[in-house]
Amino acid sequence: MANTERYYGTGRRKTSVARVYLVPGKGDVVINKRGMDDYFGEETLKVIVRQPLVATETADKFDVLVNVRGGGYTGQAGAIRHGIARALLHVDTDYRPVLKKAGLLTRDPRMKERKKYGLKAARRAPQFSKR
Repeated sequence: MANTERYYGTGRRKTSVARVYLVPGKGDVVINKRGMDDYFGEETLKVIVRQPLVATETADKFDVLVNVRGGGYTGQAGAIRHGIARALLHVDTDYRPVLKKAGLLTRDPRMKERKKYGLKAARRAPQFSKR
């Protein structure tokens, strides 16, 4: 196997975990062995995934190889975005201020709230009846 440079980053959002590899190339994004256009139907999700590459002006310099699992499509798109941003730090540390200002390095801490006993959902109480 040829000695090619690969830059790795792990991204997380909600219950999704993305393992992202950046390889020098022409800008292809492959997610779970499928093209990004096949994997994500909505255009907004494709824009979310490309945000770190657009912010650092490296969209046509790297091919992005992604293994992602868990969660739904929106959470997976957020996890991929986080992973790409972290991998770009390994490429060049000068990207840090740009990515930080755009808020792409921060792991989104919002998670689903657990269901509590005596309630129907996290906060949904049973219907009240006076009689």
